[in-house]
Amino acid sequence: MKAIDYHDIPAKIEHGVEGVSARWPIREEDGAPHFAMRIFDVQPGVNTPHHSHWWEHEVYILAGKGFVESGGQRVALHEGMVVFVPGDEEHHFENAGDDVFRFICLIPHKWLKGVAEEHRQ
Repeated sequence: MKAIDYHDIPAKIEHGVEGVSARWPIREEDGAPHFAMRIFDVQPGVNTPHHSHWWEHEVYILAGKGFVESGGQRVALHEGMVVFVPGDEEHHFENAGDDVFRFICLIPHKWLKGVAEEHRQ
């Protein structure tokens, strides 16, 4: 078992964007066999790059206000909302408020890519 205050994990810049940082409180190295947990902070006026990847995103909004753009839709987000972004769908998250926009994002470990590809066939 692992129990830790996520604040004790150093935040690192993600996606090469100043103002977008993440902490990885649960990783494969911790014994989690399938998924990693990331906690993102997006500062006011900042967004993650518009991108896609093979894995899905499963997101829970912890704090702030923002938007997600995905699959041709733009949806306003606030604390308590959840978001599912399918794999290979272009998307980004944007802070739309004056405070930090914080969310949990669960993603599968890289070794699961082959499993995902088999499932799609």
